[in-house]
Amino acid sequence: MPHRLPRHLPPRRSALRALAGLGAVALGAPACGPGDSDSDTDRDTAVRAPRMGAEWERHARTFMAWPALRSVWGGALHAVREDIARVARAVAEYEHVVLLARPGQVAAAQRACGRGVEVVPLAVDDLWARDTVPVFVTDGGKVTGVDLNFNGWGGKQEHTNDARVGRALLAEYGIPRRKAPLVAEGGSLETDGEGTLLVTESSVVNDNRNPGRSRDRIEAELKRTLGMKKVVWPAGVRGQDITDAHVDSLVRFTAPGVVLLDKAHPDTPADVWSRAAGQAKAVLSEATDARGKPFEVVDLPQPDLSEITGEGDDFVSTYTNFYVANGAVFLPEFGDRKADGRARGILREHFPGRDVVPVRIDAIASGGGGIHCSTHDQPGDPAA
Repeated sequence: MPHRLPRHLPPRRSALRALAGLGAVALGAPACGPGDSDSDTDRDTAVRAPRMGAEWERHARTFMAWPALRSVWGGALHAVREDIARVARAVAEYEHVVLLARPGQVAAAQRACGRGVEVVPLAVDDLWARDTVPVFVTDGGKVTGVDLNFNGWGGKQEHTNDARVGRALLAEYGIPRRKAPLVAEGGSLETDGEGTLLVTESSVVNDNRNPGRSRDRIEAELKRTLGMKKVVWPAGVRGQDITDAHVDSLVRFTAPGVVLLDKAHPDTPADVWSRAAGQAKAVLSEATDARGKPFEVVDLPQPDLSEITGEGDDFVSTYTNFYVANGAVFLPEFGDRKADGRARGILREHFPGRDVVPVRIDAIASGGGGIHCSTHDQPGDPAA
């Protein structure tokens, strides 16, 4: 959940609302169709308890996506592609990176990213791999992709290709697929790897994803599908950004029982994002994890908005949207040297033994996202 400048539906995407239904999947919780049920996986997988691991566990690879649509990004498309290439090159220093790109854009993406990044032809619409790529669970060492039925964050953006990324990607890599019984995005889910899940109500208990479904029903389905034992629900914020306030821009685990929380911005204590951060802190302070232990809540600073180098009404100025890879943590660098340095120090303290790598992402952040939003980890032994 980002602290941003004046709040309204992101203008670069709100213009596409009328396009959202054209050739796209229907909104709401999906019904299983032919080939879409749990039978897509081995039948044993459907009845055994899965496990969704923590991000700090070993990765086989990181998936990313090359933004394709000028109709989404307008004149910022070149700059946002430069940012994506910069993030891909940085992560590729530590683990294998696979960048998905439309077939006609593969060559340009490869030139931008260099030989250290594998560019794979696969039709995409936008860069938000965290939300379009399936989340992964394991069962007895076997990895399964859980397709969360991406619907353009409740029909807010054209997603004809991104709605199909889950099925196409898993087929490309020979990974069994399980179709989730609800609609969500990877950025809406945060886990400690030990059965605790953090989810904002606004992003999942929402009629634009799961019409008519209660929080209790959704919680039961999340537990069954992802192998969770405890779900903690910050309220979040509806309708103020395209994601309806994903948890990965609000609060993140660094270890079981330990979370970093986006601190309420001192310059805007009354705005909806600061209030939501305060509400989340209150919820976490009173909650326990799957082991019955209370949370240790650590505040992450916010940059001074007068010092940041990016701009725009949608600018996401939160450090919580960091990404944990093999041997490193990647976090945004906003241009406020004091706050950037404090955030790096906190992450070094909480991820000892990993390099903390700052990356400038002003174009991505101006579009309403961050490093975590643009990356997606696959668990397993590092790819050769």
